Amino acid sequence: MDHAATTPVHPEVVEAMLPYLTGIYGNASSTHQAGRAARHALNDARDRIAAFVGCRPAELVFTGSGTESDNTALFGAAEAGRERGKHIITTQIEHHAVLHACERLEQLGYDVTYLPVDALGQVAPADVEAAIRPDTILISVMYGNNEVGTLQPIVEIGELARSKGICFHVDAVQALAHVPIDLRTLPVDLMSFSAHKLNGPKGVGALYIAKHVRLSPLMFGGSQERKRRPGTENTAGISGFAKAVQIFERNRYELQQKMEKLRQEMVNELRIRLGEHAFVINGHPTERLPHILNVSFPGISTETMLMNLDLAGIAAASGSACTSGSLEVSHVLQAMRLPEEITNSAVRFSFGTNNTLEQVTAVAQIVETIMSRLRK
Repeated sequence: MDHAATTPVHPEVVEAMLPYLTGIYGNASSTHQAGRAARHALNDARDRIAAFVGCRPAELVFTGSGTESDNTALFGAAEAGRERGKHIITTQIEHHAVLHACERLEQLGYDVTYLPVDALGQVAPADVEAAIRPDTILISVMYGNNEVGTLQPIVEIGELARSKGICFHVDAVQALAHVPIDLRTLPVDLMSFSAHKLNGPKGVGALYIAKHVRLSPLMFGGSQERKRRPGTENTAGISGFAKAVQIFERNRYELQQKMEKLRQEMVNELRIRLGEHAFVINGHPTERLPHILNVSFPGISTETMLMNLDLAGIAAASGSACTSGSLEVSHVLQAMRLPEEITNSAVRFSFGTNNTLEQVTAVAQIVETIMSRLRK
């Protein structure tokens, strides 16, 4: 029940990767036959993923992770735009790949505005507009929140940014598999993705860079990825990413319906077993990702619930996988200004393709048992 952290690699993805780990092991930058075979696989993968998100293949740069994609976007856009200004706008609920990058940019002399969100986890476009200054060069807002699932109004924010000539970055790592994305129509300049959130391999990400965007590279060394991300490409991982995208595209509707059904079944089971007032659902009720359910159980700490779930063989989370090991109170829930009894008892359940309704029922029953035992 922690698929927002990562997902199991699909068997077809493993099968697609194997040839590039064994026989077709050439470097895609080499000019001989083995290199050309790797380059062909790389080009095919880029074409497939670009078609999935609605951009030109040349606008897609492969990275080593979603975090690297976010960092490349923020540092690259900041460096490229520093002659025009040093002001950046983001939100208080971003993934730490964005928040920590912004903190580093502040250390480098940039000025960052961290916008608040409402109690449902959404930022207001009016607040974005009010924060814009003559020296604003970049706005970064995530598509769907990885902790509570709330979707952000990126179309309105993107149109606002475009009208002001400001670069707009969207972290879509959590949204890629669950929200239709068409970059031909979205007013977005930079968008980050990751393979392991949709049953692809870890260690592979991508960054959409619109053809008109100036972006300084983070690293230097080779001419790979049009000199925007040097280093020998991970041909096997990128091929696996493309295969994962193909599988999701093939089954998009059925998978989205399944995620919604699993989430709703979990809510229904909790209501039946615990009662309406024994738990609180955090996040937006309708503008949300279908696979994330963030629930607070007032009176029982997050740490206690997670420990008991783990002992029962249930994997859940307190928030982002990058920070949940510390079991700190979620910065997202704090930004939503929720009561302490809510923030201190929140658990994130997130569903994946391998989950079943029977598993959801079993988890709800285990939660009921845990709560009954602890309250006695």
